[in-house]
Amino acid sequence: MVAAARTTSQILLHMGVAFTVMYVATGSLAFGGVAAIIEPICNVALLPLHERLWDRIKAAMEAAPAGVPHKVTG
Repeated sequence: MVAAARTTSQILLHMGVAFTVMYVATGSLAFGGVAAIIEPICNVALLPLHERLWDRIKAAMEAAPAGVPHKVTG
């Protein structure tokens, strides 16, 4: 129950920030509303890619000997 409440509050925070920034930038309620809807959708779509990238970085760092510069290839 707490996890669902936390997730909901994070989504509402993202939507509120997106709306506010776009409204302040444009003065348009419509653009603010569109930004409030599109921003969380983009986050949901990109978060798995972001996590996968960081998993690769972590694995590369763990595999490299200590003191050797790390090069991550994708």
